[in-house]
Amino acid sequence: MIEILKQLSDAGGISGFEFVLAPKVEELLRPYCDEVTRDQCGNVIGWVHCGETDAPTVMIESHMDGIGLMVKNITDRGFLTFVPIGGIDPRILPASEVVVCGKKELFGVIGAKPPHLQSQEDAKKAPKISDMAIDVGMSAEEVKQIVSVGDMVYFKTEAVSLPCGKGFSGKYLDDRAGVVSLLICLERLKGHKLPFHLAVLCAVQEEVGLRGAKMGAHSIFPSAALVVDVCHGNTPNSGAESVFAPGSGTVLSLGPNIHPKMAEIAKRAAEEKGIQFSLDVDGGNTGTDAWAVQVARTGIATLLLSIPLRYMHTTVETLSFDDVTATGDLLAETLIHLNGEDFSSCI
Repeated sequence: MIEILKQLSDAGGISGFEFVLAPKVEELLRPYCDEVTRDQCGNVIGWVHCGETDAPTVMIESHMDGIGLMVKNITDRGFLTFVPIGGIDPRILPASEVVVCGKKELFGVIGAKPPHLQSQEDAKKAPKISDMAIDVGMSAEEVKQIVSVGDMVYFKTEAVSLPCGKGFSGKYLDDRAGVVSLLICLERLKGHKLPFHLAVLCAVQEEVGLRGAKMGAHSIFPSAALVVDVCHGNTPNSGAESVFAPGSGTVLSLGPNIHPKMAEIAKRAAEEKGIQFSLDVDGGNTGTDAWAVQVARTGIATLLLSIPLRYMHTTVETLSFDDVTATGDLLAETLIHLNGEDFSSCI
């Protein structure tokens, strides 16, 4: 599964361009699902049928898109200006290596005016996106043969394992680590007969407004949903509130976005099976697909599990693979516990 996470991390597929990643996700789901489909907006949906026509449906979900850039203009000197796709801190962009997806993929670097050529006042400020450009080392005429306005640009960083423990660093671990946790869950469920149909939603466009989850949850409309995303991992300068150490297990959210019975079942499953977890208290909107799922149609009983992640929305997002495994394990055990009285009482 670590190798699968590396493959997903290294791929493109930013918000709105997930179609380049979707075939790989479909391939990964097929060994576990009775059928795998893709809807009109690009969501990948796997189905595990229980054999009972009138059985309810439960959904597990993670988004598969990542942040990136889109070509805005080609200057008369061959530079590419761009706009951000998703929440990007402009400070991470200068000197970044990127891949421009035109008629063929082009390697490029993001440049900005060096401090030597700026005024002392300007050199103290973070550069604006409007002051940066992608350099692919070609003339305007050469670039225009390959690149068009609107082409996707993704970060080139390749995932690596860190030397200690199960550390892992790369881009788009938000939330392709969540996709891998769904696969771990499906692997753990082999041989288990669930009393409901299981829908597996790998959603698009979370980074630009939870859009794929909104559409997918509306279409599937399960009785209950278990959503996976990332949360903030601790860093040297982080406070103690709502940050969690990589390696400390999965994070179970509590609050208005979470159905209390779902949280109770997940907590009991973790304790019974010895799955490492922490609790995160959120007073309102979790800012994840769980919010979109919860309010779909007439409402869905929703649970959120999160994987601690350092340096979110950068090209060096960092986590412990043990937490990805713990999340997948708790997904599976919670689904196994969703039966009989427990399942009925959380609808």
